[in-house]
Amino acid sequence: MASIPDIEPGRAIRVGAANMRQLITLRWLAVMGQFTTVMIVHFWIGVQLPVGRMLVVVGALVVLNLVSLLRLRSRQHIAHQEIFTALLLDVIALAVLLYMSGGATNPFIWLFLIQIVLSAILLDRWSAWAVVGVTSTCFVLLRVWHEPLVLPPTLRLGLLDLYLFGALTSFVLNAGLIVQFVTRINANLRAGDAQLAQMRQQAAEEDHIVRMGLLATGAAHELGTPLALLSVITNDWTHRQDLLTLPDLSEEVEDVRLAVERCKRTVSGILMAAGEPRGEKPTVTSLATFLQDVTTEWQDRAGTGNLRFENHIDGDLKIVSDITLKQVIWNVLDNALEASSAPVTLAAQRDGADLVMVVRDAGPGFAEEILRDFGKPYRSTKGRHGGGLGLFLVVNAMRKMGGAVKAHNEPTGGASVVLTLPLSAIEWTGAPAR
Repeated sequence: MASIPDIEPGRAIRVGAANMRQLITLRWLAVMGQFTTVMIVHFWIGVQLPVGRMLVVVGALVVLNLVSLLRLRSRQHIAHQEIFTALLLDVIALAVLLYMSGGATNPFIWLFLIQIVLSAILLDRWSAWAVVGVTSTCFVLLRVWHEPLVLPPTLRLGLLDLYLFGALTSFVLNAGLIVQFVTRINANLRAGDAQLAQMRQQAAEEDHIVRMGLLATGAAHELGTPLALLSVITNDWTHRQDLLTLPDLSEEVEDVRLAVERCKRTVSGILMAAGEPRGEKPTVTSLATFLQDVTTEWQDRAGTGNLRFENHIDGDLKIVSDITLKQVIWNVLDNALEASSAPVTLAAQRDGADLVMVVRDAGPGFAEEILRDFGKPYRSTKGRHGGGLGLFLVVNAMRKMGGAVKAHNEPTGGASVVLTLPLSAIEWTGAPAR
């Protein structure tokens, strides 16, 4: 089984950043709740609180949130340690507020459960247990050391009634916040798992392509010598006078010679695409000329009446002729012609900074299972052993160039394959092509 390569840093999953955004949102809610609670309890209910000191803690949480937002803007990947630190800071801030408002006798002490639940979801085992240890220690210390709440004489509620009312409020807050944010965080984790699975699938497909490329390159090298020998023999035959007197045989020899030359060009293209040194400079041409050459060369071997080319590109653009893009277009045209009962159509146009090419055919259309697994290897209805690699290579080649491939069936019959490629991938900028 092919090994799966490590994920590149530039493609790291952004789950950490998404979860940090959820923690920032939770902290904003905590800040608003803490400020509102302090104001109501002190000024409306009449319980004496150290408002100034408590607002300093709330202000520190605001500053912490602003710093966290700045870090998110400058970097999208958030490390595990940063989330752990953020949860510990929230625990410490809550502990300080509780110390100034009754300690363990304050029913809002059960808000520690939110940090414990979040740590169990977001952190590894030992970090989660560390949060449990810190919150448990804070609970014990707040039982021993705290500033007691002094209830006003005019308060009609007794201490027990006030505690039960606070406990109910704390329970509702805990339940609501846990459900709200745990569901969001679980959605982030599921999205991360799906992205990781997609990246692993893409890595496996790229590994498959590399192995096929190695086989193709090896076959091209092996075929080079016999094709060269055949080329010499057919060229000699075309100069033999005794064969020239036989028109039928002479015509067949010429057909063989042309077939051998086509095979040599194909082998040369494989080696060039594989990066074999040729000592050649990249060919700079225009977009219109490139597309015209692609269609002309394809018609030379498929028949001039089998293609309608529609060029809707206004103006022109200097590009570097790309053999891979040629092969992609030819592959799609070959598949379309094989399925079509009429000439196929290639329409090219610019869509902003993208080159969009649409290949339409008059065939029966794609089967539902092909559309569902479009671009997957060995998905074919032709019944040939090893079939279905053409579109697989097309999809992966376009993805490597930064483009995309989509397919759909037309309502009036036939199918369309849409190739979208950023023009920046082939545009000539005056610098040497890589």
